[in-house]
Amino acid sequence: MPSPVMPHDQFLSIAGMPVPSIAAEIPERWQAAARAKGFRIAGRVVDRYHLALCCDACGELTRTKVFVLMNNQPTCAPCLARRQAEVARAAGLVLVARCPLNRHYAHYRAACGHEQRRQFGFVERVARGEVELRCDICLSARDAAEAAARGWQLVGPDPAGRLGYRLYRHAEGCGAEQVVARANMQTGRFTCHTCDEGWLTAPSSIYLLEFTLPNGTALVKLGFSRDAHSRLFHQILLDKTISARVVRVVPMPSGLVALRREKRLHGILAAELPQARVPIATFAGVLKVKTEIYWPVAAARIHALLDTEVARLANRRPRRSAARGTPRRTA
Repeated sequence: MPSPVMPHDQFLSIAGMPVPSIAAEIPERWQAAARAKGFRIAGRVVDRYHLALCCDACGELTRTKVFVLMNNQPTCAPCLARRQAEVARAAGLVLVARCPLNRHYAHYRAACGHEQRRQFGFVERVARGEVELRCDICLSARDAAEAAARGWQLVGPDPAGRLGYRLYRHAEGCGAEQVVARANMQTGRFTCHTCDEGWLTAPSSIYLLEFTLPNGTALVKLGFSRDAHSRLFHQILLDKTISARVVRVVPMPSGLVALRREKRLHGILAAELPQARVPIATFAGVLKVKTEIYWPVAAARIHALLDTEVARLANRRPRRSAARGTPRRTA
């Protein structure tokens, strides 16, 4: 027959809190089970179902049920808290407090100073290097800054719930709201569906790029794009470690004009310097293009051709549009 529960006569301090102990028998088989599992029983607490165990490893008390002791391996709460704090430090976090609503979560402070709620299992994966940690507050601030640099305003997450997309407002344009992939906002490779012109009529440019491959080979590229830097660093480079830079950009009134003038320049280079074109095998796997790559010997001629384009645009007369049906002026 189980021992009767006795009135509370004293308290034990467990995790800094006073827990009432009860005067009741502690069977030897309980003590034997505790010793076998790295504990000793310091007393019975709260009611006839609970025990205070003293951990052999740390010497601190933890509360557990008799059933857990006899049928499972009890967990030392102080030891667990220390391990979780160590894992947090390895992940670059500071464990602030366990989540009172879910035992699988805790509140952490990141290196940026912001607090975030994370699963213990996720923090362990971060500590092992399996996943990267990000601060949602800092990420939102970066998203807003990237949008502002493009003339847009971050409104919030994608209404459809897609993680890689955000809802933006065209702040420096028509004010329309549009869902854009975050990667496209970073690179500028998108247009406003409401007010932007198509690439044929929108302003563009002809550019000259310079590369140095990992083996030391120097190359140049002539092309056109409305954003030469985005074209270079987000589309052309397959190997992000190679040395590359935008050497020159010549603005063009439209994408169509840029396309036509660029093709004309390539035609001139093909006629005058056919040996300057680089075989694709030279840059395969490094650059995400197949043509329009030249040896540096062509750079001087390309600069001269671009100088000609600058002069031509400077002397270009603006086109005048006459309304149909306007009577011709007569003397």
